Amino acid sequence: MITLLVLGGSGRTGKHVLTQAVERGHRVRALVRNPDSVSAPAGVELVAGTPSRIDDIRRAADGVDAVVSALNNSRASDNPWAKPVSPPMFMTDATRDTLTVMNENGIRRLSVASTLGAGDSWRTLNPLFKGLIKTSGIRHGYTDHHGVDEVVRASDAEWVMARSVALTDAPPRGPLRAALAGAEKPGLSISRVEVARFLLDALQDDTWLRQAPLIWNQRAPRDASTRTPLSGRN
Repeated sequence: MITLLVLGGSGRTGKHVLTQAVERGHRVRALVRNPDSVSAPAGVELVAGTPSRIDDIRRAADGVDAVVSALNNSRASDNPWAKPVSPPMFMTDATRDTLTVMNENGIRRLSVASTLGAGDSWRTLNPLFKGLIKTSGIRHGYTDHHGVDEVVRASDAEWVMARSVALTDAPPRGPLRAALAGAEKPGLSISRVEVARFLLDALQDDTWLRQAPLIWNQRAPRDASTRTPLSGRN
């Protein structure tokens, strides 16, 4: 059991992180803007504040052992051309401040929700998708994800960045797979439930320490009834 701070716990992936962390028996704290508007599992401590302020992160991080960041640079909707509603470098600035607070408090472990195309995985993207990113509102989020990649890699924390393919709220359609960019052809989607599972596994599993694997759900045969464990290097 560990004491865990979750950033982005009110989001579509973050809510699964909260639920699964409690189910694992962890002590869970989440930094959220408005605790009254968040439906969190019993046992989760909600701390009012924002990752945009380092002093709020300091209050929330007091006494924790590890951090999960499920932050997102939000747009007004999922439409690629929707206007951004987050500050331009919201995730990057929050991650930089989080790493500062972690260093102040001797917190070593960090898992970060990232995306396919961030950092060194940009080279693996289809040229058409690159064009969509560059000409739509998606570019703002990617600029921020690239910034997160830089500040995390420059730190001496024990980090893992999970680069998700297209996210879905549907149940997993197959076992979780993970591989470094270019090592395998990834599937098209991953359930947010599985992203949360990977982020939590990464806090106590050294398989992907200081690496940024792509993660996806591999299509399972129709008669498959089991999931494979966290994938390692292949």
